[in-house]
Amino acid sequence: MLAVRKSRKLIDIGLRVKLKQIYPCTCTAQTVLYSTRKLGEVAANVEDIRNIGISAHIDSGKTTLTERLLFYTGRLGEMHEVRGKDLVGAKMDFMELERQRGITIQSAATYIDWNNTNINIIDTPGHVDFTVEVERALRVLDGAVLVLCAVGGVQSQTFTVNRQMKRYQVPCIAFINKLDRMGSNPARVLSQLRNKLSHNAAFLQLPIGLESDHEGVIDLIQQKAIYFKEPYGLNIVEDVIPQNMRTEADHKRQEMIECIANVDETLGEIFLDERSPTEQDIKAAVRRSCVARNFTPVLLGTALKNKGVQPLLDGIVDFLPNPSEVTNYCLDNSKGIDKPERVVLNPERKHTNPFVGLAFKLEAGRFGQLTYLRIYQGGLKKGDVIYNTRTQSKTKVSRLVRMNADEMEDVSEVFAGDIAALFGIDCASGDTFVNKGNMHLSMESMFVAEPVISMSIKPAKQADIDNFSKGIARFTKEDPTFRVHWDNENKETIASGMGELHLDIYSQRLEREFGAKCVLGKPKVAFRECLLHTVEFDYLHKKQSGGQGQFARIIGKIEPLPAEDNTKLSFEDQTTGTNIPKQFISSIEKGFRKACEKGGLSGQKVAGLKFIIQDGVTHPVDSSDLAFSTAAEMAVKEIYLDPVWNILEPIMMVEVNTPADFQGSVMNSLTKRHAVITGTDALDEYFTLYCEVPLNDMFGYATELRSLTQGKGEFTMEYSRYCPALPDTQEELIQTYQQDIEQSHTKKKKKN
Repeated sequence: MLAVRKSRKLIDIGLRVKLKQIYPCTCTAQTVLYSTRKLGEVAANVEDIRNIGISAHIDSGKTTLTERLLFYTGRLGEMHEVRGKDLVGAKMDFMELERQRGITIQSAATYIDWNNTNINIIDTPGHVDFTVEVERALRVLDGAVLVLCAVGGVQSQTFTVNRQMKRYQVPCIAFINKLDRMGSNPARVLSQLRNKLSHNAAFLQLPIGLESDHEGVIDLIQQKAIYFKEPYGLNIVEDVIPQNMRTEADHKRQEMIECIANVDETLGEIFLDERSPTEQDIKAAVRRSCVARNFTPVLLGTALKNKGVQPLLDGIVDFLPNPSEVTNYCLDNSKGIDKPERVVLNPERKHTNPFVGLAFKLEAGRFGQLTYLRIYQGGLKKGDVIYNTRTQSKTKVSRLVRMNADEMEDVSEVFAGDIAALFGIDCASGDTFVNKGNMHLSMESMFVAEPVISMSIKPAKQADIDNFSKGIARFTKEDPTFRVHWDNENKETIASGMGELHLDIYSQRLEREFGAKCVLGKPKVAFRECLLHTVEFDYLHKKQSGGQGQFARIIGKIEPLPAEDNTKLSFEDQTTGTNIPKQFISSIEKGFRKACEKGGLSGQKVAGLKFIIQDGVTHPVDSSDLAFSTAAEMAVKEIYLDPVWNILEPIMMVEVNTPADFQGSVMNSLTKRHAVITGTDALDEYFTLYCEVPLNDMFGYATELRSLTQGKGEFTMEYSRYCPALPDTQEELIQTYQQDIEQSHTKKKKKN
């Protein structure tokens, strides 16, 4: 008994694709745009909205999957590959660099309609160097699709994405992709999802064949087989479960019900009463437990071969939350910035509620700065005046658009739950916007990782200095993990980022977008200096030899922070009475932080310290902010002379995948780089090695790995934590710093 399921929309697309093949000039992507709403309209009901992100490890198929989502919902007239032979490239990778390298660099937003539900999608990068793109996307999304490779399974960046989802409490659906690849094993991936990521996960589908024999999936909830016919997968044929898979399907269905019943009270009662749950009972239980992040539904398919995408769309609508099912908070600072109160935001789509929106991403558009805005409360329409709570500035909304990758569609108004973009607003990533009278409201900020690598950067030609400066100003504003500063000692500009690729990409973008070809220097690791144990101080700063005097005495101690906070600086005021007036406390903190910009051991930044001010003495005339700031700075610099300091270095989590034949040589090369092996994994003829290596020892490893494995090996790495550097590394850094000081003194003497 066969049932062929074809929507009018999909039949239309299929006809247009075939027409395109016969009459290339008669059908363009622009003509194939379907929507149940008119241009400029958004969904009226909050239950008809989903805000999701597509996140995964590198090369798991995120962008290819997004391309299929756009095609099957009518947003695209034809599909293209990430590295297509027609040189078109995927819709969401619209930057020239992305299409050239075959990777996603910037997150891109779009929206689709499926079953009368508006789905806002953000396609995020997989490379760890661009992890901030994933971070800020998940900060504003209500749900996510975690894409896993059926061969690679849970990989290094999967852990990072999983931590980010946990940080922002984002429910997710797991989609095991690439079932058509040689060596695909979805059962192994499910086991890793449970054991490595600690997800209560279960299959909602089973694969019908794997690798080249993959034909479709078995829906365990509806208990039927689904086949995807035609090269484009437009015909969805539903049939009974194959005879040879019925036992396995029954077993897996029971396993799925048990996993859900363990975390869902309603289904648990049905299970304990030994009643058979209906299809509606299971779907409702999956949705409740998924929204509560107690259960992760696992769906299957292969985006490249156009199988399993439409059921995933159904799963997004059926199981991921709408904006009203997610509790979002803002901070009410009406009682002072030091005593903010968390307030629950109202998700109702009404203009009567106070407007609250978060600018989560900035991008340079053709008409100026493009600001991506997530609306959390109230509504916004063209002509409204909104206020930036950080800068207190007001802006009139002249244009309001929804993004489809690099294309814009004007809308007249947006409401709570929508994602839109504005032009001509001067702001930074993470700023909160409100309407008049609500300046005391602000959204909680997102987590931004500290840069781990630095390089000197300068324009190849002095004539390009203006364009170079414009590009640097724009990129540092767009990306909070890309930072640039002037090193006054070495007289050079230093760019800091999350990895070599990160800095290399921005160097190329400066040349392509601003015409400023750049020269990058040797990579420098962001080392840190830290105290080994607590040191007390009692410092008197006194200058009363004529003119306006300076007097400040401070007493306290500096102690190391715990290992998990060794990249932070902390300040605590324990003074009592009026020995140090409270207005000078902020100046003391300022002096402390200024002194920590450069340590005394190797000239690196100081971190992992807690400065505690306990007492002090003031002068009725000569005490001032400058005096106390200088006293704190000099107190820290005096402690630099004590031999109680240590150098910290960034440790990277490294994952190496190679053919098993090269296992020995790869392990030897990593051991020479001071790697600590944390785990291994073998699959057929391939070998995966997990280890932790100091970043300082990883330069040039890509070239070495290629030569060791005949070009067949690949590796990924991401920042893990800071740890004490090896004795040899510390000694080398100290000697280099001393030599630099001597050279600097020599140059000054020659000038004089």
